[in-house]
Amino acid sequence: MRISDLVAQYIIDMLEENNGGAEIRRNELAETIGCVPSQINYVITSRFTPEQGYIVESRRGGGGYIKITRVQMDKRSAVMHLINSIGESIDTRSATGIIKELLTRNLITLPTAKLLTSAISDRPYQSIPTEYRYTIRAAVLKNMLLTLEE
Repeated sequence: MRISDLVAQYIIDMLEENNGGAEIRRNELAETIGCVPSQINYVITSRFTPEQGYIVESRRGGGGYIKITRVQMDKRSAVMHLINSIGESIDTRSATGIIKELLTRNLITLPTAKLLTSAISDRPYQSIPTEYRYTIRAAVLKNMLLTLEE
């Protein structure tokens, strides 16, 4: 297992033990896991984002900490939050992350996730000029997510 996976799993375990909230001291966590503090930053910024349903707060200094809270929402609120987080354009990686988050939270089924993933993959956009792909992908994903509400 990669260090980033270990860090992420450790944080997820902390969140589950503490009802969706965890306060992390970066240096202490890095020492516990056996990695550099920048690895903790990388995991937090890449795997605990608002699009994935987390609020991250940090305080610098001697008593500094990173506080991660998993946002608890009903299906409608969660989907609308994700739609709003997409913006005007989105790359395949970010769109896939949103779909994985919906699946992880049991807001969509595996067949629905596969359908969404197919719609946002690079293949359907190959004939579209590169400068328009991200914008079209965002519009398609938003529209498909809106249909989850109907």
